[in-house]
Amino acid sequence: MKVDWLVIRSQAISFRIERRVPIILLCLAVAIAVAMVMNVAKGEYPISPLDIVKTLLGLDIGNPDHSFVIQNLRLPRTLVAFMVGMALAISGTIFQGLTRNPLADPGIIGINAGASLAAVTVIVLFPSAPIYTLPLSAFAGALLMAILIYSLAWNNGSSPILLILMGVGLSAIASAITSLMITFGEIYDVSNALVWLAGSVYGRTWEQVFSLLPWLIIFVPMALMLARHLNALNLGDDVAKSLGSQVEWQRGLLVLVGVALAGAGVATAGNIGFIGLIAPHLGRQLVGATHEGLIPTSALLGGVIIVMADLLGRTLFAPIELPCGVVTAVIGAPYFLYLLIRNRKK
Repeated sequence: MKVDWLVIRSQAISFRIERRVPIILLCLAVAIAVAMVMNVAKGEYPISPLDIVKTLLGLDIGNPDHSFVIQNLRLPRTLVAFMVGMALAISGTIFQGLTRNPLADPGIIGINAGASLAAVTVIVLFPSAPIYTLPLSAFAGALLMAILIYSLAWNNGSSPILLILMGVGLSAIASAITSLMITFGEIYDVSNALVWLAGSVYGRTWEQVFSLLPWLIIFVPMALMLARHLNALNLGDDVAKSLGSQVEWQRGLLVLVGVALAGAGVATAGNIGFIGLIAPHLGRQLVGATHEGLIPTSALLGGVIIVMADLLGRTLFAPIELPCGVVTAVIGAPYFLYLLIRNRKK
């Protein structure tokens, strides 16, 4: 089948995407807008979509209570859900490309475990620490975990299989230490850590939105700029070197971007699993495996998945609220088993 490509070139960057990608991205953008309006509208105090649009445009809706609920409670929470989904999905896309393994995910290979350990350390041992220290500590934990995985898997080059195996082992160690800290922590701080570990955007405010935003502004464009290098690395080191790629340097940059996005997402909303696994797979079915199109597609898919997971968690068993991490786990675990079965002979 002949593929119709759209090529964008300049001195700094080179992009090649299928012509269907912009159409799919536009459709996903519409789906995200609908999902976000639904998430803001639904709840104990239902609000009409028209009132939501008026509020976003700065118009008076004649009900200050609804305006407060939209602007101070539901809208920042929804934005955080979308942004965290983007970060985790892009991170998962990068690690699947680097390891050449469709089952790779920041949670499965240990990156999220390192971020979680560092964040729980701050929550339990330094409960009065400022809010901005949480993303920094999670990034440091994720980066340290990535360095450990990368160094232990090094054998005259970095092996994708060893990266995954080392990640699984180190993830178990980090999870055990996290559990130990929770066991001996103060009850109030432990309660906060447990809620956070479940993966939730409950109570997220504009403070978390503006805390996460710089990480996306910096690292999402970096991911897009490195997409063509990820295409080369995905073909194998020998092929990438024959194409003129500086394999270890480019892999190191991509690991840094993936770690930063995963750490920022985990620090903001806790350990929400399987987004980095599901979103890239769905993205490949829509736009193929070329990362210039796959990265933005996966990002939008990850955002809409967490927004919808948050909506389902809030409304399915109301007034009881399920963390969105529980909802994604219910969906993601069977999907992971399906992928294992489908790929067992490959």
